[in-house]
Amino acid sequence: MTEQAVITEIEARWYIVHTYSGQEDRVKRNLEQRVDSLDVKDKIFRVVVPTEEEIEMKEGKRKSVQRKIFPGYILVLMLMDDASWYVVRNTPGVTGFVSSEDERERRPKPVPLEQREVDRILSRMDAPTPRVKVGLTPGQMVRITGGPFAEFMGAVDAVDEDKGKVRVLVSFFGRETPVELDFLQVERA
Repeated sequence: MTEQAVITEIEARWYIVHTYSGQEDRVKRNLEQRVDSLDVKDKIFRVVVPTEEEIEMKEGKRKSVQRKIFPGYILVLMLMDDASWYVVRNTPGVTGFVSSEDERERRPKPVPLEQREVDRILSRMDAPTPRVKVGLTPGQMVRITGGPFAEFMGAVDAVDEDKGKVRVLVSFFGRETPVELDFLQVERA
């Protein structure tokens, strides 16, 4: 990469582009192909579909899935001018930029993201530990499937997704007792 290209990329800003929901990956591929074929690599540098790894609990098993952080949106690192705006805006599946109205302009003006917002999104994508999604809510009835309380029924008292634990209120001799369990040890009743 030449020194001029490095300086140009440093001056580039991140923009949010609205797409048809569910078409984010297709739009990313289309835009990357257009950048190559229309030779605007010096204006459009990166296209990102913000995703994060998430662990789902289904039927007592952990399943790793990639979940879109902002369904219907992609991020584009670019130098904004008429040519780059035209390439992005006319990519199939793109409905527009997240923008503000400017009465002096003939079109809405795309608003770049603040760098701290971009850093927060990118760090969420690169998180070393995946988020855990269990679908349990306080008050929900569950059946304990493992450990010394197997086959007991109880009500969810609290869910700690960071630790992968759930606190269940189990009835012993007419008295509710809180029991902390792993997500794998419970299932919906």
